[in-house]
Amino acid sequence: MDLSWSHQHLTRRRTLAAATGLAAGALLRPGPALAAAAQYANPVIWQDFADIDVMRVGDTYYASASTMHYSPGAPVLRSYDLVNWEVAGHAVPVLDFGTKYDLNGARGYVRGIWASSLAYRPSNRTFYWLGQIDFARTYVYTATAVEGPWSRLTTISTPYYDAGLLVDTDDTLYVAYGNTTISVAQLSPDGRNQVRAQEVFRTPSSVGTLEGARFYKINGQYYIFLTRPANGQYILKSSSGPFGPYTMRQVLLDLRGPIPGGGVPHQGGLVRTQSGAWYYMAFVDAYPGGRMPALAPVTWTADGWPVVQLVNGAWGATYPSPAVPAPPRQVTPMTGVDTFDGTSLKPRWEWNHNPDNTKWSVGDGLTLRTATVTHDLYWARNTLTHRIQGPTSTATAQLDHSAMQDGDRAGLALLRDSSAWIGLKRDGGATRVVMVTGLTMDGNWNTTGTGTEIASAPVSGSRIWLRANADIRPGAPRPGTFSYSTDGITFTRLGPAFSMGNDWRFFMGYRFALFNHATQALGGAVRVTRFEVSTP
Repeated sequence: MDLSWSHQHLTRRRTLAAATGLAAGALLRPGPALAAAAQYANPVIWQDFADIDVMRVGDTYYASASTMHYSPGAPVLRSYDLVNWEVAGHAVPVLDFGTKYDLNGARGYVRGIWASSLAYRPSNRTFYWLGQIDFARTYVYTATAVEGPWSRLTTISTPYYDAGLLVDTDDTLYVAYGNTTISVAQLSPDGRNQVRAQEVFRTPSSVGTLEGARFYKINGQYYIFLTRPANGQYILKSSSGPFGPYTMRQVLLDLRGPIPGGGVPHQGGLVRTQSGAWYYMAFVDAYPGGRMPALAPVTWTADGWPVVQLVNGAWGATYPSPAVPAPPRQVTPMTGVDTFDGTSLKPRWEWNHNPDNTKWSVGDGLTLRTATVTHDLYWARNTLTHRIQGPTSTATAQLDHSAMQDGDRAGLALLRDSSAWIGLKRDGGATRVVMVTGLTMDGNWNTTGTGTEIASAPVSGSRIWLRANADIRPGAPRPGTFSYSTDGITFTRLGPAFSMGNDWRFFMGYRFALFNHATQALGGAVRVTRFEVSTP
């Protein structure tokens, strides 16, 4: 996890208090002919996937990311070339860490799934996810396929802050973790308990804060890859075993990044291709959209230290594509049309906190029945979110609102700690389409504004198309605009532009969000028959 390039010496722990690998170096295997050389552009994913842990299993690459209060948590991404990625599943199926994650008497905003770790254990052909929750304890989930099902293996009483999990070449499990003081823990052979823990490094005051551990064994050496939030990356190396002693070297500091207006690429992980080439997948602070993964090649010095390959003294906006075998198939796009067919949501969707599963369904579109009586969208359960595609993109939702009841509010939001939406209000038997802004939270993530209607128009019939356009280029607050249509062809702008702020402290970037909540009584519903995210 990280903070912001303008707040380099604040730690997340202090911020919140104030506000409230697979072992590298495996033998190479022969494969198909390598793909022809090409170029890729950074960011490789222009969506909000922060605190990346990346690895390769055979010819497939996997990565995990932070999701905070969104559920399911800890998405697992999949790629065959390190450039084109899809969301394959989630390692944490439900945030069952307390009722606050259910929006039941309390809220879990800016808590939940922080920087965590993803690893694969060849001895039992099992994926492991490991992460701490609320500074209280660490949870371990396992699955034999990243699509799931994932199940909880154990709970460990030690909270491994910003953990990196290593499966050593002898199958021993180790965890590197900590903030400024870095420790290593050894787990029991079954991965259920801690059998040893030891401080291995204390960050010099001249460096400040180090966190975001990733743990590797490369050519017999142990490495702990650490970030200096939010403008640097350092690495520790031990020739004497996982418990050190370690020596430190700077990997990058104040490096110009590949996204204009964005921050310094940092945090993330190292991964080696089938042909032996190394890459570093970091993320770039790029609010209001969030933190975007960027990829750069890495070489190694003769004495075993990584060096990021730069372009004109900066992290490159483009590089030659990794030389990898031709993919077995094309990955599923992270944008496009969803008609909510099948029996479950596609993995690119995440709820704002845990949903009430009795109040939604898919199959013939997405049906959202009212699950909460509230005037505050931040308290409303069953708000379904989708990451915004950068640098600009548009979401269009087709709604059947014939089953709404008086007092119901349903629509499409640009959701963060300062939000706005376009949608429907049903009152006195009449339906209006409205634009609402002024939904706000304070630094403790308590609601300070429930929204003000600033534009409206009467609507008839049972169908409406709602549209939100989002500009998430970083460096300044950016506009979001709303429009609607009664025929799906001609759209009418509604209300002024909404300014999406670029403050980092909510961590997660803006999202598109579908919602339906009651202000009088439960019982109403809307059906989303089509949802599309498109780019210019």
